[in-house]
Amino acid sequence: MTIQNIHTLQKAFFNSNATKDVNFRIAQLQKFKRVLKENEDLLYQAIYQDFGKSEFETYISELSLLYHEINGFIKKIPKWSKARKVATGLANFPARSYQLVEPLGNTLVIGAWNYPFQLSLVPAITSLAAGNTVILKPSELPARTSEVMAQIINENFPSEYFHVAEGGVKETSELLEYRFDKIFFTGSIPVGKIIYQAAAKHLTPVTLELGGKSPTFVLADCDLKLTAKRIAWAKFLNAGQTCVAPDYILVDRAIESPFLEALTNELDKYHSNDDSLDDNYLKIITTAHFDRLTKLIDPKKTVYGGYSNREKRLIKPTILKDVTFDDEVMKDEIFGPILPVLSFDHLNEAVQEVKARPKPLACYIYSKNRKLIRQLLKEISFGGGAVNDSVMHLSNSKLPFGGVGSSGIGSYHGKAGFDAFSHRKSILDKPFWFEPNIKYPPYTDTKLKLIKWLFE
Repeated sequence: MTIQNIHTLQKAFFNSNATKDVNFRIAQLQKFKRVLKENEDLLYQAIYQDFGKSEFETYISELSLLYHEINGFIKKIPKWSKARKVATGLANFPARSYQLVEPLGNTLVIGAWNYPFQLSLVPAITSLAAGNTVILKPSELPARTSEVMAQIINENFPSEYFHVAEGGVKETSELLEYRFDKIFFTGSIPVGKIIYQAAAKHLTPVTLELGGKSPTFVLADCDLKLTAKRIAWAKFLNAGQTCVAPDYILVDRAIESPFLEALTNELDKYHSNDDSLDDNYLKIITTAHFDRLTKLIDPKKTVYGGYSNREKRLIKPTILKDVTFDDEVMKDEIFGPILPVLSFDHLNEAVQEVKARPKPLACYIYSKNRKLIRQLLKEISFGGGAVNDSVMHLSNSKLPFGGVGSSGIGSYHGKAGFDAFSHRKSILDKPFWFEPNIKYPPYTDTKLKLIKWLFE
C-alpha cells in the first residue's frame, strides 16, 4: 500500500469520527500496551542488534517511559477530553462559555534514532490518546528496531488508524508533501529546519524536539561525590547519545581537580577502557557518527578514557580538560561519550558565555546555594533541567518536555502532549429569552458609557 493511499485512508477514517470516542481511544491504548508486552523479547533483541544495548537499560530508558505514558493516558483521557467551562462576563449575559477539546486530525510523527522506541512511540501514543490518526516514520539508522516497530504495529492496527512507514530521506520527503494536521519531529536542528519549512507550505502546526549544547554548572559548595556520580551516569547513559545529556561542564576552578578526581573514580567503577561492551554501555549508532566523534577528541586535553575501536563502533567514556569555547568540541552538540570540562573563576562570566550562545535544551546546576541556583534559573533560558541531578526531569510526565529557541518548539509528555495534539474549540452559547439593545444602533453616548463600564 502506498503512502498516498494510507494518507487518504487515514483522512477518511478520521472524518468518520471513530477516533473521537473516548472509549475507542482507551481500548486502542490498552491494546497497544498488550502488544508491547507480548513482543518485549523481540524489542529487546532488536535494540541489542542495533546498539548492543542491554535489557536493563532498554527497559529503564525506553519501555518504562512508554508504559508510564500509556497508563497515564488511559487514566486521564476521560477528564482531559471533557468540555471546560469558563467565565462569560456581563457583556454576553445571559450566555455561557466553554471550550470543547477535539483532536487535530491526521498526524505525522517522525522519530529519532538514539532512543528509537521511546522517541517514536511516546509521541505516537500521545497523538492516539488525543484522538488522532498517526503515520509514524521511525529513524532508519537503527534498522532492526525500525523493522520491528513496523512489524508489530502494522500487524496489529489497521493502516487507516495507525501505520509505520519505514524508509530514509526519500520516503520522509514524500511524506512531507502531504497535508497533515500536525507534524511532530524529534531530531537535529538542521533537519528540524527542513521539517519546519515543509510544514509551512500547508500551514501545518509542528512540535520540534531538537537539541543543543546543554551546560552543567558545578559550583564550589556542591556534594562532590554525589555530583560526580549523577553526572557520570547521565552523561554516559546510551554512550552519550542523549539529547538532554550534560554536553559540557562549567566547574568552579577552586574545585576543578577534586571534581575531576571524583568523576574519574566514578567512571572507573562502571567502565573499562578496552574493547569490551559492558551491559551498562553501548555502541555508536553508525561509523559516520563514530568518525565525527573521534575527531573531537584532542589527545593533548584528554585526562580520562579516549579509547575507541572503529570496527566495533566503540568509544569509551572520555573526559577533556582545559577546554575553551573556541575548541572544536564546543562548536556543536557532541551527542556522544565525550565530556569537555571548562573551569571558571567568576560565575557571572560563565553565565554570559552560555547566554551568548543558542538556548540549550537542558541545563543542570549542582550547588547547595539557593541564591545562586535561583540566579542561574532566572538568567539562563533553556528547555528544562534539574538542580542537583541530570536527565531525570524526563521521568516526570507532569513536567512538560521541550525546547526553546533553536532547541525546539512546543512540548509534550503527559497532559502537555495531549494538549499539543488537541485543539480547544471556544464556544459562546446564548439563549433566545433576552437580548439587550446596547450593541445595536442607534449609537448613543449613554450606550458608549455603559459599554466602557462593562469592558474597562
